[in-house]
This record gives sequence, structure tokens and C-alpha cells, in this order.
Amino acid sequence: MKISVLGCGRWGSFIAWYLSRLGNEVVSWGPEGDPSYEILKNTGRNEYVALDEKITLTCDLERAVRSAEVIVISISAQGLRGFMQRITRYPVSDKVFVLCMKGIETGTGKRLSEILTESGIASDKIAVWVGPGHIQSFVQGVPNCMVIDSENEKLKIDLVDRFKSDLIRFYYGNDLLGTEIGAAAKNVMGIAAGILDVICVPLKGPLMSRGAREVARLIKAMGGNELSAYGLAHLGDYETTLFSRYSHNRMYGEMLAKGERFEKLAEGVATSEAMKLLGEKYGVDLPITRAVYAVCYGEGDDVVRCKEEIGKLFKRSTKAEMYE
Repeated sequence: MKISVLGCGRWGSFIAWYLSRLGNEVVSWGPEGDPSYEILKNTGRNEYVALDEKITLTCDLERAVRSAEVIVISISAQGLRGFMQRITRYPVSDKVFVLCMKGIETGTGKRLSEILTESGIASDKIAVWVGPGHIQSFVQGVPNCMVIDSENEKLKIDLVDRFKSDLIRFYYGNDLLGTEIGAAAKNVMGIAAGILDVICVPLKGPLMSRGAREVARLIKAMGGNELSAYGLAHLGDYETTLFSRYSHNRMYGEMLAKGERFEKLAEGVATSEAMKLLGEKYGVDLPITRAVYAVCYGEGDDVVRCKEEIGKLFKRSTKAEMYE
């Protein structure tokens, strides 16, 4: 299969490495001048993977798009809409798109698959690939489970059957909305976990329970299956997001609670803003999300703000554990 992976950061470079190992003809694209692309061009490797010689590395977007049967996208979620405007300059009606990214668009609350359909991509040509696992573990041969979801039943089955291996056990998703919201929302909980690592570690258990319940309420209100919040895209990804030293979102929260700055991408920051918007739109109580949004976007001393927001969560009125 001819596959182009658009985006060659840590996840994109791993996907190109992984799919090439399965025997696919892989093109890895990155923008010229971007540090991630330049490192791979000059050395053939980055801090995560060494690209096989069979992988074609290019900064020519037209070449990458035209040559592919399947286009895998792995870039910052907030840049997707603008990126699709570039991609759709070329013939793409016969291409399959797989989104290997997690986020919700700020300002609109749109899921990433919705951005693709609004960009002119048919819904039956779109799939998402999400779930737990860090590149650092995968390249050491440590296996994990992930999920591929799509509104097109045949497409997701075909992709799972083509992409599965001893390294990644895939499951067929059955709720695209819930899969996307859950995958994005786990990054918000990752920031909360990092804060707790500094302020009060024993609360991670309650965070996992209440966080999943909060996201389940939102998924249900949006028309999805609330059980999706307890699947691989969300609760199943908590270990790698809430506990791992490799988690960007957890590290962002930890450094924020210490009054320091995390310079790498933490998608949960923008996602907290987008989820806050969705909570207001659908009338869903999202207390942990609101707290994360407040610490990410509030003014004043970060350390003080983190402590204050945790205190506010404990002062909320008593509710039934499974309240709607």
C-alpha cells in the first residue's frame, strides 16, 4: 500500500517507521525549514527512530499527496483546518485520510474529522487512529493496544487488518464521536495529573474516576455512546498520559504547578478551551476541565492558581457519584 505520513514530529516519524516495517511504501513529509524535518533530512534519524532507507523523505507536499492511496496526518490539531486548505489544492477525492492526532478545534468545538468533512473530504474516506502508547516504548518492542474508528465500517476493518502487528493490537472503534472526544479529553486530564504530582499525588485515583465520568457525560450529550469514555481512546490511555514521564501533557501540568514553563506541544491546553466551549454549548458540568482551563489561561501566580483550583473542586456541592 502507498502511504504518505504528513508530519514528521515524534508521532509522525514513528508512524512512518512502523508502517514501513509492515511492508508499505511510505513517504514521510515535513515542511522545509522545520527542525523536525531538517534533522531527519540531515541525519536520517531523530531522538525516537531511525528512518529505514525504504522511506522516502520529502518536503514536497504535492508529491506526498498525489503519490498516496492513504494519507496519514500527524500535526498539531489546531493547525489542521489551515493545513487541509493546502492539501485540497490537489486531487484527493480517491484518497483515504487517517487522523493520528488528538484534539478539538478551539473557537468552534469541532472534532478533527468534522474539519476534514468541512474541507470537502467525504466522511466515508476518514478514519482516526488513537489510543495508548509512547514511541519510546514502541521502539523498544513494548506492545500496546490502540483503536481505529470510522463511520465507514469496511474502511476501519480494512485499516485495522492492514496495520495490526505483534507491536500494536488494534480494536475496531464503534463510536467515532466518542472516540475523538475521548482521545482529545484525556490530554486535559493529563495536565491535571501533572499538577497533582506536585501538589497532592494520592488524588490520581479520583481524577481517573471523575475525569472519565465527566467526559462520558459530554459524549452522551453530544449524541455519542458514553461508554466510549471507558474505552482505549480515553480511560485506556490514562496510564500513558497521567503517569508516564514521556507524557507532554502531564509534564506541562507538573511544570506549571512548579511555576516553570514547558516548551513542547501539550495539546491538552487548547483542548481545555475547546471542551469548556462544548460544556457550555451542551449544558454539561465539566468541573475538572474548567479547573484545567483556569490554570492554563488564568492570570497571576501559576503555583497559587493550581492550588486554588484544586481547592475549588473540593468545595463543590455534594452530588451523587453517577449524576447526569
